[in-house]
Amino acid sequence: MASTIKTLPPEIIDLIAAGEVIDSLAAVVRELVENALDAGASRITIALYPELWQVRVADNGAGMSLEDLRVCASPHSTSKIRTNQDLWHITSLGFRGEALHSIAQVAELEICSRRQGYLDDVGWRVNYEQGKSVLEEPMAIASGTVVTVSNLFGQLPVRRRGLPSLAQQLKKVQKIIQNIALCHPEITWLVKKNDRPWFHFSPSKTPQPILPQILKKVNANDLAYLTLKVSPPETETNQTSKLELVLGLPDRCHRYQPDWIKVAVNNRVIRSPQLEQTIISGMARTVPRDRYPVAFLHLHTIPSDIDWNRHPAKAEIYLHHLEYWQQQVTQGIEQALRLNKDSVVSHLGDRRISQVLKAAEPEGRYNLSNSETNNPTNRNNPFPIFELRAVAQVNQTYIVAEHSHGLWLVEQHIAHERVLYEQLQDDWQIVPLESPIILKNLTSSQVEQLERIGIAIEPFGEELWTVRNAPAILSERADCQEALLELSWGGDLETAQVATACRSAIYNGTPLDITQMQNLLNQWQNTRNPRTCPHGRPIYLPLEESALARFFRRHWVIGKSHGI
Repeated sequence: MASTIKTLPPEIIDLIAAGEVIDSLAAVVRELVENALDAGASRITIALYPELWQVRVADNGAGMSLEDLRVCASPHSTSKIRTNQDLWHITSLGFRGEALHSIAQVAELEICSRRQGYLDDVGWRVNYEQGKSVLEEPMAIASGTVVTVSNLFGQLPVRRRGLPSLAQQLKKVQKIIQNIALCHPEITWLVKKNDRPWFHFSPSKTPQPILPQILKKVNANDLAYLTLKVSPPETETNQTSKLELVLGLPDRCHRYQPDWIKVAVNNRVIRSPQLEQTIISGMARTVPRDRYPVAFLHLHTIPSDIDWNRHPAKAEIYLHHLEYWQQQVTQGIEQALRLNKDSVVSHLGDRRISQVLKAAEPEGRYNLSNSETNNPTNRNNPFPIFELRAVAQVNQTYIVAEHSHGLWLVEQHIAHERVLYEQLQDDWQIVPLESPIILKNLTSSQVEQLERIGIAIEPFGEELWTVRNAPAILSERADCQEALLELSWGGDLETAQVATACRSAIYNGTPLDITQMQNLLNQWQNTRNPRTCPHGRPIYLPLEESALARFFRRHWVIGKSHGI
C-alpha cells in the first residue's frame, strides 16, 4: 500500500518559519503526544525513565503501515499538509514533519505500529539511526503505535549537562500533559515514572471535570462552565466558532499568582498576554485583592483565523480579529458569573455546606422539585433568574432568602455594596453641592487626586480648599466631608467607586422590613457579578435542600429507624 506520509516539496519547506526544537524530555513528550492525538487516539500511556533518559508513548490511534514507518523519521515528512495553501488551514497539532526526525538526531528511536481496521495487517518494529530505517521486523502488537526514545542526548554530553535538573524537566512534563488534557478532555491519560503510576486523568465531555483532577484543592462545584457559539468576524464562510470557558467562581477559589489563567486555541494551550489580561480584567473586583482567578479559555475558530507558523513549539500564534475575541471573552465571563437557575441547580450540595453539616449522610435520596418559577430579568441580565423570597433578618446583618431549592443567607451590607458599585460604574455622576465643603491641610497629591476623579476644588485660604461638587450618592450624606477626604488619598476612578459604594451601602446592624429586604435581593440578583463584593468577599451562603435533607436524615425509613 502506498505511503500516506510524504516529504514536503522545497517551496513549502521554505515557507515554514521554524522547525521543531528538541531541548528536553518534555519536548519529546510533547511531540509524541501530539502525534498520537493527530492519529485519533482515545487512550495514551506515557512511561518515563528519567535517569535512563528514556520516554515511551503508546496510543490506540490509527497506526502506520511499513511504508509510512520507513519515511516518518525523514526530514519534512508528514501526512498533514501537501500544498502551501494548507499552511493557512491547519487543523492538526503537527504539520511540519520534523518532530520524529529531530528526535532521531539526538536519541535512539524505535517505533512499533500496526494499522487500525486492517485485520490482515501485521505490526512492525522499526529502529532508526539519524532518521533512516536500519532494522525492520514484524511483531505482534495491538492496533496503534508505541514510540520509544532512549538515551536522549547520549551522544551530546555537553548538551545534556546544560539542561535543567531532571526534577525541573519532570515538572515541565507534568504541566505539558495537564495543558493537553484540558484541550482534549475526551482522552484517557495514564502516566508512569519508572514503571510506577505517577498520575492519570479520567476522560469527560468537557474540561470542567479535568481541572479538579489537576488542582486537588478545587472541587467541580467551585467551577462554572460556559460554552458559546459565535460567528467568526469578517469571513465569507458559514462556519461558526465556539468559546469554551471554565471559570473558578470568585467566592470559592482563586490563586496568589496568575499561574492558572490558561488560554487555548484550536486544541493547543498558547501564550496570549492580551487574552490573559482580558480574563484578569473581566474578573476584577470579584476576587480578593492581590488574588488571581482560576480560568481556562478555549477558542475553537476557523483555521484561517490563525497563523501557527510563528514559534517552534507553536506556543505563540497570530490570532486575527483579536479585539473581537476579547469582546466575546468579556461577555462570556459576565454570563458565567451571573446567578441563574441552571448554574445554581448544577451546584447543589455545595462543598462548604457539606463541611458545615458534618453529620450528613454520604448520600441522600430526597427528590428535589424542578418546578419553574417566575424568573425576573432586567436589561443588564437577560438570562433567567430563579426567584429569591425574603423571609427574615438575622442579627440585623443577614437576609434569610428562600427559593425552590433551599435557603440562602445574604450579607446585606456587601450585597448592597455590589449593587451600588455597579450603579456607579454605569453612571458616575458628579453634582453641585448646595453648600460648599471646606477641606483643611490637603497635600498637592490629594488635590490632584480629587481633580482626577472629577471633583471641582480650589484654594479658599491658607491651608484651606473649597469643594463645590461631589458624587451624587455622597452629596446628601452628612459624612460627605469625611468621604471626600477618603477619596483624596489616592487610587483610580474604580477605587473611588468602590470606596463610595462601601461607605454608602446599608450598614450591618440596620433593621430592614420584608419589603426592603426583597428590594435589595432583587437588585442584587440582577447585578453583573453577584457572587462577591468589589473587595472579593463572598456575598451569600447557600443552604441547599439536598444538604438539609441529608442532615435531617429525610431519606431514612421511619420504621427502620425505630428498630422495627
